[in-house]
Amino acid sequence: MISLTPDIDRQSKVPIYLQLFAYIKGQIESGSLNANDRLPSIRQLSSYLLVSKNTVETAYQQLLAEGYIHSRFRSGLYVLEMEQLTLSRGGSTTALILDSQFEDHVDKKDENRNKSWIDFDYGDIDVEHFPTKLWKKCLNDALDQHTNEVYGYGDRQGHAGLRKEISRYLYQSRGVMCSPSQIFLSAGTQQSISLLCQLLSLSRQVAMEEPGYNGVRVVLANHGHEIIPISLGNDGLAVDELQNSGARTVYVTPSHQFPTGIIMPIQNRAKLLQWAYENEGYIIEDDYDSEIRHQGQPIPALKALDEGDRVIYLGTFSKSFLPGARLSYIVLPELLAESYRGAIQSYSQSVSPLIQAAVYLFMERGYFEGHIRKMRKLYQTRHKALIRAINEELGSGVGIIGQKSGVHLLLEVYNRDSAELIKLAHLMGVKVYSPRTHWRDPSQCPNSYIMLGFARLNEKEIAEGISKLREAWF
Repeated sequence: MISLTPDIDRQSKVPIYLQLFAYIKGQIESGSLNANDRLPSIRQLSSYLLVSKNTVETAYQQLLAEGYIHSRFRSGLYVLEMEQLTLSRGGSTTALILDSQFEDHVDKKDENRNKSWIDFDYGDIDVEHFPTKLWKKCLNDALDQHTNEVYGYGDRQGHAGLRKEISRYLYQSRGVMCSPSQIFLSAGTQQSISLLCQLLSLSRQVAMEEPGYNGVRVVLANHGHEIIPISLGNDGLAVDELQNSGARTVYVTPSHQFPTGIIMPIQNRAKLLQWAYENEGYIIEDDYDSEIRHQGQPIPALKALDEGDRVIYLGTFSKSFLPGARLSYIVLPELLAESYRGAIQSYSQSVSPLIQAAVYLFMERGYFEGHIRKMRKLYQTRHKALIRAINEELGSGVGIIGQKSGVHLLLEVYNRDSAELIKLAHLMGVKVYSPRTHWRDPSQCPNSYIMLGFARLNEKEIAEGISKLREAWF
């Protein structure tokens, strides 16, 4: 049995469980803890460190989620083997646990919302809890204070102050270290992909997860790229298959694979980065809903581990803020950023300068981080309500896939056909959806899969909707 003796600072604002998590993670990455070393039991470590069992259990859960350790049935928790690759950047762990101050905001109901349907649409977000008054104030102040900027075409790369705020936010929340000069604003993820296709010399063959986000697949195909599907395993993208594919560029969603919800563990992330380094390839990381996690802290971005500068990072405000803002961003490696900056001089900035200036003020004044904290708690509550309703109402008739993070999950309704399930749900006034469009060959999507989004439904609507599904399906 190994011993762990972290230097816990009980006066720190950083929670003890995060200090413990960071300590054990560091011991594994440095080699002080080796593969197959068994960790102390929760009871043993809590007694030794004089901390609660919940503290130790939460730290262990985060290590499990990130793939540093694994559980063996009736045996305990053991260290997993690490790839021989230096992954960590200084400060990336502590960057995820910085303490922030948050405040409540005024709610506003969407008067146009159709109450007659219970709609489990993935693309929706909650708008009732959006801080409308604060957003209006930022819009008005942007008009008053930034007149010359907001009345023109705007900087081709994007608002300088906003790019600085995004750079700070990425470091604090995702462990990504980048300068504002590496950040380029765009009007949505699809436009980000389109610009990359037009302005960078991406390889003609682009590998993608199979299944994967159809919105990106369509854009790549429209720009003439040959899409090479790479299968998914329990650890996400099959890197060995990628290695043999001949592709030099790959698009991935490692922190919450879309649509399956798989979280790529540290070992597979290391293998993927190693592939990029050895093949001089590029990884396009789409971190589309990284802020929303239901177990432990958000997983560090793949870009935060990228020592060789081979990851192109895509972020968006559509899930965390407002889809209507049409605001996304690209973080390019230093070498690509210089050539990209020159290429965009012939392109106008696609994001409204007024929206950019207002979002800058929203972030600079601390409203954005407060909004994220509030929405994360709200979505976690709705997620729990959904899981509880599924277990109570649908029970052994279904399986849940990808429930650890995000605002959607997949439901496998055993021995049933999704087309029939969707029709039966519709007759009960409930809208549910098939994820088959995200398979390159839709016929390969299991017929029993249903996609449920829950961001816009309150707890009562979720419970009522799942109850109606039970009536419709069983």
